[in-house]
Amino acid sequence: MPRRQKPLRVVRTAARWPLGVGLTAMRYLWRTTPVHRWEMAGTMSRDCAPTLPEGVDQAEIQSVDDGVGPLLHRLYRTRIKTPQFGPEELIRRIGKDLDLMAPSEFASFQKLHGDDGSLAVGDEYVVRMPGPWDGPVQVIAVSPTSFRLATLDGHLEAGQIEFRAEHGHRRLDFVIESWARSGDRFSDLLYTHLRLAKEIQLHMWTSVLERIVAITGGRMDGGIRITTKMVVADEGSGIDEDRRPRRKRQLLGALAQRTINFDPPRSPEERVAGGWRTDDLSEWLPPEPSGPPIEGGTFDVVRDLMVAYQVADPNVVEAIYARDAPLEGRDMLLTIRFWGLRLRVGVRVGRVYDESREVDGEPVHVFGWSYSTLEGHFEEGTMHYEVWKWLTTGEVEFRLHAVSRAARSGPLLTRLGFRVLGRRQQLDFYRQACRRMRRLAEAEMELREHQRLEKDSAKGA
Repeated sequence: MPRRQKPLRVVRTAARWPLGVGLTAMRYLWRTTPVHRWEMAGTMSRDCAPTLPEGVDQAEIQSVDDGVGPLLHRLYRTRIKTPQFGPEELIRRIGKDLDLMAPSEFASFQKLHGDDGSLAVGDEYVVRMPGPWDGPVQVIAVSPTSFRLATLDGHLEAGQIEFRAEHGHRRLDFVIESWARSGDRFSDLLYTHLRLAKEIQLHMWTSVLERIVAITGGRMDGGIRITTKMVVADEGSGIDEDRRPRRKRQLLGALAQRTINFDPPRSPEERVAGGWRTDDLSEWLPPEPSGPPIEGGTFDVVRDLMVAYQVADPNVVEAIYARDAPLEGRDMLLTIRFWGLRLRVGVRVGRVYDESREVDGEPVHVFGWSYSTLEGHFEEGTMHYEVWKWLTTGEVEFRLHAVSRAARSGPLLTRLGFRVLGRRQQLDFYRQACRRMRRLAEAEMELREHQRLEKDSAKGA
């Protein structure tokens, strides 16, 4: 069935565009629901879109391979306490009328193909929005607790999106998970560079989650959690050599000629006399069973996050490095956003360790690594990132240890700025890094568990 808009539909859409955008902006500015956003690098092996189910008509599906720009794997999640019914009933009600979950002033689902009052594979919808965002989609999978849509030709995005409800202990979890690239270069400009489409999309799906909570008659617990994993290269982390801007390639290559910009203090007395600051922070992570770290467990997940330098929020610190370089000895070019400025500095990874220790009579397994600042950095010092597993109890802990001071050499302006304003920003970064590792560990563990259950279900079928 053709998806071209009729002239009257175009006029109606244009007429409500200013009003809809205005209402959307007001709701966005006055949103009171807590929204926790986390961004990190992804890998194609773990974040690729699911394979299209057999029997699905793929003639007009706009797959991830048809898009442009980075692949974005996103999860929007909320937890609902005291719902009046379970996941199966929630999906049944939504399936009868997708507009139940759509924010009325912002979007609506118009069914183009399929029977009314049900949701089935092959059904087609157009998501109507106040602006040039209308997007055709097709239902490609339905289960008692979930359904998945794929974008069709003409959509701003190319990929898939899944809505699922999951049982929890005296609660219901609702997840929106998508795998998509921009549908064309204009869409990529709006999303990746101008970030306009990104904020509109974020507002839409958070509004959907709020309506889902209202449908269940329950209450939201802990706000909305959003995790975005960006895959730029085919595999691994960092920036692909072919996609890295030439200037950044040159700056990264030049780090090999730089030396560490300080002599480490040899004793506590030297630290005090030299004006060094020592900071130690930690964050408890989801526990594991007692004994050595298990494959796919919290310790394993956090170790992978640390190796890929996911500790820092990429909106605050962007790390660029050769993705084929070993961790030990790796040079990293850090772009630090500080008071509206973008400061590029270099660091070098030192010792990497994966070892067993005894702490206060308790056995513990530790993985960690450190980096030191290079010439031209506005700081001097070392940073240690570690993940500990207490083998007796199974408790897992992320630890951050830093020894630092303002640089004694390098660009004068940035050194002065750090001396005056940097300490508060530095402590904020440390605290955010600890919280971020806990949130990312929780998100990654949840995602891996869902993927494991899907594989088990597929094997059983």
